[in-house]
Amino acid sequence: MNDLVGTRQLTRLALRRDRIVLPIWVVILGVLPASTMGLYDSLYPDAAARASLTRTMGANPSLSLLYGPAFDLSTAAGFVVWRYGSFIALVLAFVCVFTVTRHTRQEEDTGRQELLSSAVTGRFAGLTAGLTTAGLAATVTGLITAVGLSAGGAPAAGSIAFGLGIALAGWFFSAVAAVAAQLATYARTANGLASAVVGAAFLLRAIGDAATDLHWLSWLSPIGWVSQVRPFAGERWWVLLLLFAATIACAGLAYALLPRRDIGMGIIPARPGPAVAAAGLRSSFGLAWRLHRGLLSGWLAGFAVMGALFGSMAAGIGDVVGDSPQAKEMFERLGGASAMVDAFLAAIVSIFGMIAAMYGVQATLRIRAEETAVRLEPLLVTRVRRLELLGSHLVFSLAGSALLLVVGGTAAGLLHGLRVSDVSGQLPAVLGAALAQLPAVWVVVGLSVLIVGLVPRYAMAGWSVASLSLALALYGPVLQLPQIVLDISPFTHIPKLPSAHFTATPLLWLTGIALVALAAGMAGFRRRDIG
Repeated sequence: MNDLVGTRQLTRLALRRDRIVLPIWVVILGVLPASTMGLYDSLYPDAAARASLTRTMGANPSLSLLYGPAFDLSTAAGFVVWRYGSFIALVLAFVCVFTVTRHTRQEEDTGRQELLSSAVTGRFAGLTAGLTTAGLAATVTGLITAVGLSAGGAPAAGSIAFGLGIALAGWFFSAVAAVAAQLATYARTANGLASAVVGAAFLLRAIGDAATDLHWLSWLSPIGWVSQVRPFAGERWWVLLLLFAATIACAGLAYALLPRRDIGMGIIPARPGPAVAAAGLRSSFGLAWRLHRGLLSGWLAGFAVMGALFGSMAAGIGDVVGDSPQAKEMFERLGGASAMVDAFLAAIVSIFGMIAAMYGVQATLRIRAEETAVRLEPLLVTRVRRLELLGSHLVFSLAGSALLLVVGGTAAGLLHGLRVSDVSGQLPAVLGAALAQLPAVWVVVGLSVLIVGLVPRYAMAGWSVASLSLALALYGPVLQLPQIVLDISPFTHIPKLPSAHFTATPLLWLTGIALVALAAGMAGFRRRDIG
């Protein structure tokens, strides 16, 4: 039998399963660069403002750490590539990693791949379908990016180079996820391995771009290669060959490893557990803690690093935006209504809230994953009650997201306070601003619980809720969308602390909405069939 037979049907199945979440990410990432090109001329209208921009932003190590090297900020296209290139490559990498794992290793975890393999399905069909789905998403993202930039007036060569760099970065990390799916025994382990590679690539790029004597490190990072293509700044087409060659090598390794293991097993064998379960596993909460502790620990570490990075940048934000009054006015409008530093702090704690909402959705969907893997039914035939089991997972969705905001707010407030020699004043203010995001985070979590409880087959739509809320809050003001559209996102209603006046009314309303959604979701979960 042909080892690829059935690939077309499995690809169609994968695209159908991802027909909601994947297109949202593709469209958001694809249209983001072109949608902000028009703002460049209004923010930096003359040569003096653009020279100031190049002098301040282009030479700022903190911004190089975050965004990458600024090769040419004198044009709108060059600015957009610098501002969004590494960001889009990073997010697309995670999208591709989760997509490939979902359609390869997770299918083995649930037992569906074994059933499919018993039919007329080739050995490599499932892996090829997963890579095709993720690769198609990356390709369309790159295509939308290139077409959008070119239609906005950017040179065609630079647009194509940027689009190809984004697409090839997605291909490469899809192949990395394919290798991780062969090495690991479980989907969450495969996601962890591949995500660690993505994080390491971003870290290498960040250190290499920020440290003047360590520029060679960025050449070890595929995310760094996207910047080194240098779109709109004398394109280096040969750098794309590095991404392509690395993709072929990783994909080839995945195909070579696949026949060396059994379905449901990994190249790296899982450690056998103890003969007797620990005392902590005798309760629903103990089991939930065992399932969530690795995920929560990784997110906490990420928030600590992110908070420290942004907090250390806050004091110098006045120099970062340059001398353009339009840029200063817009930044203050995005973050708040007071000083620029407070506006920046308000903006970053809003980002903390949006990212914490993504964790909340991921933690909420864990119980659905346990359900589809047929691990809930054996528990529910015992004395364990449904709401007890669901509530144990929701502790991590709700309290875990609060803990992330505490860690991020503390790290940002502490580093900012140390830089301005006012820890006692800045730490409580930034931490309070971060915690003010919590009702909006809980609304997103509550809606995810509502979907899991009432329409579990569409549980992945929880990602759509979080993505839409993030996109509207983060880019809606920049795109000058109508207020009625912006109000769809719960984060729009949060007071822009620490600069704005604190108002409890919207926080109470958001908390009430979250409680109603949680109650309805839990009631639906209690009454519906499992599975």
